Amino acid sequence: MTSPYLQEYLTFQKELRSFIYRLVAHRQETEDIVQETYLKVVRKIDSFKGEGSFKAWVFTIAANLAKDSLKARQRWGEDWMEVVKDAHVEDKTLLAKKFEVSRTSEHGKYVIREHINYCFNCVSKTLLLTNQICLLLKEVYNFKIQEITLITGLSEGKVKHAIANSRSDMNRIFKKRCALVNKEGVCHQCTGLNNRFNPDQNTQEEANKIKMIRESRRKNHDELLNLRLQLVKGIDPLEAEGTDLHNYLIENSPEWAKSRLETQ
Repeated sequence: MTSPYLQEYLTFQKELRSFIYRLVAHRQETEDIVQETYLKVVRKIDSFKGEGSFKAWVFTIAANLAKDSLKARQRWGEDWMEVVKDAHVEDKTLLAKKFEVSRTSEHGKYVIREHINYCFNCVSKTLLLTNQICLLLKEVYNFKIQEITLITGLSEGKVKHAIANSRSDMNRIFKKRCALVNKEGVCHQCTGLNNRFNPDQNTQEEANKIKMIRESRRKNHDELLNLRLQLVKGIDPLEAEGTDLHNYLIENSPEWAKSRLETQ
């Protein structure tokens, strides 16, 4: 790879890693795909014709590798987070392991705003993969619609439709789930986990620092989703204070959920 392209690649490498991580939800797999993406970019750099940005071209390669990796996996169920929570309530070994990760990991701290980001990652995993990719590219990584058509191979109309469907599904799920915002959802994990893993952190004080929560009574669900997305944009899921704890949870949630559902 020539020096100008290498320098440009380095400017968005962290974004690329976090994008892949939000898709595959596994740290080592993310690093493997990042490495494979880089090697493909080096090998194929002569085929880049400049029809779109170099960044969009690299993200195309990464997105295709992530899709190949995810091809044989089951899409996340909308109730999996609740199923996993119930599994930990009933299985003291699972709960003890979660405490061990939190206590012994360098980045095992529980922070509410990071957990909101983690929750977003989990909920986005319930979307159709193409819809999730379009939503992330547009709303988290600031790609233009035309760039997303190049990355995904979809028409402009299909990209816009995928984003609209994703937003609709996310709004529906968060309206039903997020007790932190609407006070009526089924999920109280933000406050419950705070009390268990970081009792010195005042839940209400920390929550009130988050614009999405402060303005929850004055905003509609679409506006609240925009505020949630603003928060997500500001957090690198691989370099946050609670990275190790949240990575442990998101990597193992599919296995925990499937195991519990099989025994019910």
